[in-house]
Amino acid sequence: MAAPREEELLELAEKAVALAQKIGANEAEAFIYHGVSTSVAIERGQIAKTSRVYDGGLGLRTIVNKAVGFSYTNVLSSDAAIEETVRRAISSARAGKPDKDWESLPERRASANVRGTFDKRIVEMGSDQLVEAAAVMLSAAEQTDKRVFAVEGGVGSGVSFMAVANSNGIAAKDRGTMIECSLATLAQDAGEVTPVCFEFNLERKLNINPEWVGREAARLAVSALKATKIETKKTSVVFTQYALQQLFYYTLVNAVKADFVQRDQSAFKNKIGKKVAADTVTIIDDGLMEEGLRTWSFDGEGVPQERTPVIEKGILRSFLYDNYTARKDGRKSTGNASRAGYLSTPGVEATNFCVLPGNISETQLVRQVDDGFLAYSLQGAHSSNPASGEFSVVATPGWRIKNGEIVKATKGAMIGGDIFEVLANVSSVANNVRKIGQLVAPWVRVEGVRVIGK
Repeated sequence: MAAPREEELLELAEKAVALAQKIGANEAEAFIYHGVSTSVAIERGQIAKTSRVYDGGLGLRTIVNKAVGFSYTNVLSSDAAIEETVRRAISSARAGKPDKDWESLPERRASANVRGTFDKRIVEMGSDQLVEAAAVMLSAAEQTDKRVFAVEGGVGSGVSFMAVANSNGIAAKDRGTMIECSLATLAQDAGEVTPVCFEFNLERKLNINPEWVGREAARLAVSALKATKIETKKTSVVFTQYALQQLFYYTLVNAVKADFVQRDQSAFKNKIGKKVAADTVTIIDDGLMEEGLRTWSFDGEGVPQERTPVIEKGILRSFLYDNYTARKDGRKSTGNASRAGYLSTPGVEATNFCVLPGNISETQLVRQVDDGFLAYSLQGAHSSNPASGEFSVVATPGWRIKNGEIVKATKGAMIGGDIFEVLANVSSVANNVRKIGQLVAPWVRVEGVRVIGK
């Protein structure tokens, strides 16, 4: 099944907008998505199955007298289906309550230039190449240590096409590719079973390393054997990228979203220009990052993505805005409107949330710690309080740090505190930057973190 041409997607979006205005919408916006993904699944140490999924559809927002309506369809080949979607969206708007804060859909801006987001080699890949990569990853894990068992994982690739058009002149299209491999492992020895350890590699271009993923997932599992309890105390904690991503997603990222600020659910309200973190902390939301996992030439409303300084040497500089929240504050959108495909209306979300690196390696960072803790991955971060920043999570796996060396694994260590204290107490930032979801960051060392032993 061939993917539709980008021009066809954009023309279809423009036609839907024109039809909505003809039928009675004051404003209209059409978002079209089409994607093809291929995956190879690993289950219980074996390559289990290969699948290919096609997904596509149109989501339409209409505005009638400041009331917003929405409808969607996954049938792009039928004029009747598109017309029915338009009529449902207009009926939804007419039945809705006017929003006094609604001003208008965004206007057209000069397009953004992005690099490294599309790789023709990924589009041309066959499932046999994905199976081969999965086999390499499994073999690397097995050869690293015989005590390791691959629980689950896989290799996948995909290509996505998007188009946005609205009644204010926006007409934008883009395409992108992804490829990833992942493996979850555990180790067993003398009756002991470790927590599941996980490693992955996700890229926009064809430069993943399945052998490294397999080897590293196995190494982590083995290093988690012979875990001991840890005493409760305040100590230095080194957070890896996984731990930071899990912690930041439910706390810091929400605190800098304009909709949270406007609903009084952010501790950063009225703190633009004020110190909110240590001098070592600089964070930029970079929607234009080369090969960024969330880099696109436009956001979910067709507004060009951009590079937005959030925290600069500890000083809060900006919040993240979509069109609606920006107009409420008398500002311009920062290109941070995000959608769950064509099935939803847009909302504020970070793109590539970048913690700028320091000038030391992760090994040098650990060597600074006489007595501390390494948090690799966290459980329970979803229960964090985005307004207060408070969190209580389990570090699994986690390791003690003694005299500058990572030593024994720990059992069930909890970490409690609030994200704003964490930001204020960042003492060192390494230079080993990785892309983990929307976070782009190195390892970070924080002082005075409460680690709770069982």
